[in-house]
Amino acid sequence: MRHTLPIAPQFYVTAPQPCPYLEGRMERKLFTALQGDIATKLNDSLSKQGFRRSQNVLYRPSCAECSACMSARIDVSMFSPSRSQRRVLKRADHLHRQATSPWATEEQYALFRQYLDGRHASGGMADMDMFEFAAMVEETPIRSRLIEYNLEDKLIAVCLTDILDDGLSMVYSFFDPEFEKLSLGTYIILDHIMIARDLGLPYVYLGYWVPGSPKMGYKANFKGLEVYRDGTWTALHDPDAYDADMHPLSTDPIAEQVARINLPDGRN
Repeated sequence: MRHTLPIAPQFYVTAPQPCPYLEGRMERKLFTALQGDIATKLNDSLSKQGFRRSQNVLYRPSCAECSACMSARIDVSMFSPSRSQRRVLKRADHLHRQATSPWATEEQYALFRQYLDGRHASGGMADMDMFEFAAMVEETPIRSRLIEYNLEDKLIAVCLTDILDDGLSMVYSFFDPEFEKLSLGTYIILDHIMIARDLGLPYVYLGYWVPGSPKMGYKANFKGLEVYRDGTWTALHDPDAYDADMHPLSTDPIAEQVARINLPDGRN
């Protein structure tokens, strides 16, 4: 009988490319493949260490001279809606939520195109076709759902959501920009907080918060927000206390970063 030892995930670094959040800077990502029998455990473990999922890859920023990007999550037990967020909930309380399997449809893609054309026409995803959209939605080796929001019979918002052992991870959301008055981006987050509470899950993972980036500033508006920095999650009390200054020693060498990653079996 042949016995094989489990193969530890291999980590790689992308080539530098223009940063989508801070003008004039270059980004670099540390990443590993998400596959095999340990995919779910690896996703759960690395999400707690600042990683995000994109299809069958887990990644987190590892820029040479910048550490502005920080993974962000909401501690559901510490969240309470602000006055403006309560108004958002009231304005959108007639929307119908439906959770489906991660299977792409033409209706979703049409909404996705509306969103990109209206909000991110010059972004990196602007040229995605139906096949690439389907890959983004369907290529998931873990437990994922599409959360759809309908106004009567019209699909107006969608969120691709991973279900982790300690929370919900909002992988990607998009919505109809014509319904600006409903503040759908904010509403989707608020609704995920309610879903997490119903499921008894403590966190909602939002992706990255980047001080100095107008695109990411809205995340600081949610009470109970935590950011992952220097290997630990800390409450974000004062967003202005964080800066996006560059420094040649702001990021540890790749080998040291990888050595500190905790894998599901307890190894580093």
